[in-house]
Amino acid sequence: MNQDLDIVHLLLNASWVVKAVVVLLLAVSIASWAVIFGKAAALGRIHSKNEAFERAFWSGTSMHDLYTAAIQKTTGTGPMERIFAAGMREFLKLRERRIAETSVLLDGAQRAMRAAYQRELDVMESQLSFLGSVASVSPYIGLFGTVWGIMHAFTGLAGLESVTLATVAPGIAEALVATAIGLFAAIPAVVAYNRFSTKVDRAASHMDVFSDEFSNILQRNLSAQTPT
Repeated sequence: MNQDLDIVHLLLNASWVVKAVVVLLLAVSIASWAVIFGKAAALGRIHSKNEAFERAFWSGTSMHDLYTAAIQKTTGTGPMERIFAAGMREFLKLRERRIAETSVLLDGAQRAMRAAYQRELDVMESQLSFLGSVASVSPYIGLFGTVWGIMHAFTGLAGLESVTLATVAPGIAEALVATAIGLFAAIPAVVAYNRFSTKVDRAASHMDVFSDEFSNILQRNLSAQTPT
């Protein structure tokens, strides 16, 4: 390989603007990969905990036992379990206040579950905006470095009487490195953002369905307790 076209050699001889762009993109890429690995692990834990709680919920265990187990846990609860605990807590508080109206009891439990659902959704969606920003902005930052590098290369050639491909190529290659690194940072972020968004949407839909099913169970139990 021609040493003049070696990437390390090109970067070492690049203008300070191109160097700054490359360093910025590398830092963004490292941060993006850290978010990707962390988010993948977090969403995996959420999926497994939601499935475990749903199995327990439909296994025939009483809701009071599930609620007692949920509030006794200091760590290790999943989003679905916390939504259930929030609804059940509000339901029991209203019952303790001797409120007997079915509509009031159900409305209180549903409001508590909606609030808990929104909190869980905010947590699951955290850092997705960062990946989206990396995916959309990194190519433009790299393009800026490329444009600046080409301008710098042509400015340096202005004083030469004869210009050949050998004199032009290193400057152009140096400039294109910035675009390549911008794409290197953007492509994984795009893939991860789309994949994580799909997983969050599925988890949110699953929790929403669970909230409706839990509300229906509460309504049936209240209807069964109401004297005809």
